[in-house]
Amino acid sequence: MLFDSHTHLTSDGYLQEVREKLISDIEASDVAYVMDVGCDLETSVMAVQNAKKYDWCYAAVGVHPHDARLMDETYLMRIRELAGEEKVKAIGEIGLDFHYDYSPRDVQEYWFRRQIQLANELKMPIIIHSREADQLTMDILKEEDAFSERRKDWFERRPDGSADAKVLLHCYSGSAEMATEYIKLGATISIAGPVTYKNNRKTQKVVQTVPMEHLLAETDAPYLTPEPFRGKTNKSPYVEHTVRRIALLKEMEYEDAAKATYENARRFFGI
Repeated sequence: MLFDSHTHLTSDGYLQEVREKLISDIEASDVAYVMDVGCDLETSVMAVQNAKKYDWCYAAVGVHPHDARLMDETYLMRIRELAGEEKVKAIGEIGLDFHYDYSPRDVQEYWFRRQIQLANELKMPIIIHSREADQLTMDILKEEDAFSERRKDWFERRPDGSADAKVLLHCYSGSAEMATEYIKLGATISIAGPVTYKNNRKTQKVVQTVPMEHLLAETDAPYLTPEPFRGKTNKSPYVEHTVRRIALLKEMEYEDAAKATYENARRFFGI
């Protein structure tokens, strides 16, 4: 069994006819669950609808830093309401993106903080997007008590006995050293398709460094398609290839890596 811990079923990257086939491809694959992640109010609403429609689908709701410029208090209130739906399991994806700067940086930071505060208020897991803002992302998470002992006490410990702050660094692209610091804080690291790219030594080192209990696998579909399908539209069943690379890097059997990332994701999202 496989768990795609981060995908965007409602993305504009899927044409309607492609989306219809995508659903059937997921249902015919070894993927048992997917986390359909919102990026704004519209896609968060659609993710909730998908979760209601498909047994294998769960939802996360939140506003991506690209769209932080759209937010106001009413917008945030609507995200709070959606978070109360039965199959919504996280606030996200939220964070900072200083690569594109589609929203002003101060606006990104303000609404990042407000959404962390919302996750703390609701005692929910958090899915983090961070691009070219690694240290500031970590600093804000610390400042907003995302790694506080109080927050960790809300959630069960991992099987290895370590505390779990239920903070997920989605599609992690930072250093192995920073990943180790995140693990000490109680975070979880999610690995996407780029780990399969031949020259991506950085993420491969992350996988080799981070304990298996702290790793999830994802597609971020329709983006970041893994080898051997790089260049094509990504989809949840392709998470298999990310898990196979994780297994190779961890020197373990594919079946064991699949089971571990599946169980880690179920535990993280409380499924």
